[in-house]
Amino acid sequence: MLLVDDEVRFAAALARGLSADGAHVQVVHDGIAGLAACAEGSYDALVLDLMLPGLSGYEVLKRLRARQDWTPVLVLSAKDGEWDLADALDLGADDYLVKPFSYVVLLARLRVLLRRRVPLTPGTTTPQTVACGSIVVDNDRHLVTRAGVVVDLTPREFRLLAHLVRRCGHVVSKLELLEEVFDADPDSHPNVVEVYVGYLRRKLGRDAVITVRGEGYRLTET
Repeated sequence: MLLVDDEVRFAAALARGLSADGAHVQVVHDGIAGLAACAEGSYDALVLDLMLPGLSGYEVLKRLRARQDWTPVLVLSAKDGEWDLADALDLGADDYLVKPFSYVVLLARLRVLLRRRVPLTPGTTTPQTVACGSIVVDNDRHLVTRAGVVVDLTPREFRLLAHLVRRCGHVVSKLELLEEVFDADPDSHPNVVEVYVGYLRRKLGRDAVITVRGEGYRLTET
């Protein structure tokens, strides 16, 4: 695990706690070093501050995702505005915690990110490529196509679509999507599922996701 935070004492204390809970933690204190570490090694997760010297956490996120690095990213920041959260998620963050935070909650959210990570080795239980009709999701390359045309999705849009594709032909309830894609986060807007389904429809076509009234959502198989 890589921890990028410029508060030296805080980072050292957090690294000790994570190490005591079984994680192998590397710590760097600026965005440039964090980006370089990601280029040089592979990490199960990245814990990232936003206000960093050299490169901001926002810029680190942007550059990681631009080079197709899908390491799960948990943002830790004292910035608690809605736009700060939205910007981080739109740039590719998987989760966001505001400082000060509960260490127990931090561990729980990291466990969720690590469970969600798609296995890429032979013999894994999650296929690298899954399809529903003309929609194809390549978990390895984090690539989505519909009828052969590449569709650019944010990480959260990708997770939502990947879950719907895995349940191709079935109605998926809003509650299931909240729990599996959005972690049933109490800070999430109650209509977050509808919002992200709307994003998918704009990018895939309005016919891509069908609303089954009172039950949930289903991908079309055409």
